[in-house]
Amino acid sequence: MKLSEPIKVIDIVKQLGAGEIVGNQDFVITGINEIHKVKEGDLTFVDVPKYYKKALQSSASVILINQQVEAPANKVLIVIETPFKAYNSLVKKYRPFTPLNATISETAFIHPSSILEPNVIIGNKVTIGKNCYIQSNVTIRDYTIIGDNVTIESGAVIGAEAFYYKPTAQGYKKWTSGGRTIIENSVSIGAGCTICKGVSGDTIIGEGTKLDSQVHIGHGVVIGAHCLLAAQVGIGGKATIGNNVILYGQVGVAARLEIGDNVTVLAKSGVTKNLKSNQNYFGYPAGPVKRMYKELAALRSLPDLLKAFYKS
Repeated sequence: MKLSEPIKVIDIVKQLGAGEIVGNQDFVITGINEIHKVKEGDLTFVDVPKYYKKALQSSASVILINQQVEAPANKVLIVIETPFKAYNSLVKKYRPFTPLNATISETAFIHPSSILEPNVIIGNKVTIGKNCYIQSNVTIRDYTIIGDNVTIESGAVIGAEAFYYKPTAQGYKKWTSGGRTIIENSVSIGAGCTICKGVSGDTIIGEGTKLDSQVHIGHGVVIGAHCLLAAQVGIGGKATIGNNVILYGQVGVAARLEIGDNVTVLAKSGVTKNLKSNQNYFGYPAGPVKRMYKELAALRSLPDLLKAFYKS
């Protein structure tokens, strides 16, 4: 999540109403991001000691932390009792919730060449490019960016809230979604698909990619160009899918995994680890097709082998 203008660390502390600065108080931040998406100039948070090292060695420039530790030379720490609460409050401040009070928000931009059928809902700060076709009963939530020549079929929801919660002693606390959804040129999205916005970064559907009906894309997922996703595919948050990838029906991809370019995953497979480029995969957990078929053949012959063993 990028800020519209840089903010000094000292001003962040003033806004939070608490916090001790370790480092240069005049340092400026340019974004607010969770640890998985941070870049130089970003502010993030950490509140569990076992993750301190990961946060301190990340690309983040400013870290909200709940204990005073030695700050690396290129980092600024804000020591505060409740880093997650502070982080969430900053996201809410710089990406404030604005309820939609019209079918199409006045702040949305829709190119005049695009077609919107009845009952389409367009949220705040949405951008829709040239020659798009948005069918009836589609919902496009705030801060979504849609390129040119995009088709979205009936009932799809674009930019839904991220399914992302932090466990606490009081129960699960929802992260505020400050990310966006970006649909690049010539993408086709089938009926009933759901695509979540990022928690802090962007969910991206790459150019020319085609989604069948009832596909679910989790928060912060990045899908490359010219991919094909068949019906009922589900992709967990922050997974990265390469270019020219084919996922057949009911394939499930676990969160934060990476699938390389030119990969095909056969129907009903479960992806539980990263997949290398230029290969075909099948099964649960998904493995190279030839190996998995050999394993299946071996399993089919197992009863006969056991009978022969006990008779001998």
